[in-house]
Amino acid sequence: MKAIIYKSTGSWYEVKTEDGKWHNARTVGKLRLEDNFSTNPIAVGDIVDIHIENEEEITINNIHKRTNYVVRQSPRKKHQVHLIAANVDQALLIITIREPNLKVGFIDRFLMMTEPYKIPVIIAFNKSDIYLKEDLEVFEFYKDVYEKIGYTVILTSSANNYGIDNLRLLLKNKVTLISGQSGVGKSSLVNAIQPGLKLRTTELSDYSGKGQHTTTFAEMYDLNEGGMIIDTPGIKTLAFNTFEITDIAHNFREIFKYSEDCKFANCTHRNEPKCAVKDAVENGEISIHRYENYIQLTVEVEEQNYWEIHKDI
Repeated sequence: MKAIIYKSTGSWYEVKTEDGKWHNARTVGKLRLEDNFSTNPIAVGDIVDIHIENEEEITINNIHKRTNYVVRQSPRKKHQVHLIAANVDQALLIITIREPNLKVGFIDRFLMMTEPYKIPVIIAFNKSDIYLKEDLEVFEFYKDVYEKIGYTVILTSSANNYGIDNLRLLLKNKVTLISGQSGVGKSSLVNAIQPGLKLRTTELSDYSGKGQHTTTFAEMYDLNEGGMIIDTPGIKTLAFNTFEITDIAHNFREIFKYSEDCKFANCTHRNEPKCAVKDAVENGEISIHRYENYIQLTVEVEEQNYWEIHKDI
């Protein structure tokens, strides 16, 4: 029987079958052993086959081919990834300019998770009801930056329902992954779209080796007007130990576009001569802010790779 994963809690999964019935199921050992790519073999949004022995013994014995998926570096196993969600139509990244203050670099880090799989992203600047005049100017600036390279940017507030109708239309009949750093008002915004969901506000942080890592999970909800949302825990930071420098360049849309005209095929767009990307930055065709974030990510990846190579020396 075919079903879709709505909630993952580690070894158990809440599934909904084609006839609308809900079950708790677990994976068979074969599925867990075959997946060396990720720390979790199944993600919310996966379409699976289940076998119902009885209501107490329901197993997942097959995962259907995914149209796409979203992963992040595993907090515990840096050379593996953690599956966040599968088969999504789009992602909604919720940020805010104040309370907490805007961290622009986080936008580009999030896009590094979606861009490899060509997942459209809506960037919602939330809490607009508390924005000052200069905050609105900041919004307009970044709206221009990200819309020029093909992302949807909107202004929202759950406090006064600003932009809620527009957002509701963007989510209609789509499977949308929703994410954002803690404190940006993600749960309040989604509850404004569909009152009564009462989304939790748990937080997902990278494992630092200091203190206990709290495990949290994604969960999918049906929308009354059609479509589903996948709620993910608030993310503190995003790292990319599994990436190479070329992966960073390929997933910055505008950098990848201009890189075709660089003199060297392996140009990293930093110190090489006759670099079309650097020329585009100087000419204002590529945002200096995006380029600086790109450089920061390449430095991080380079340092991670260096220490990995020399760890046993």
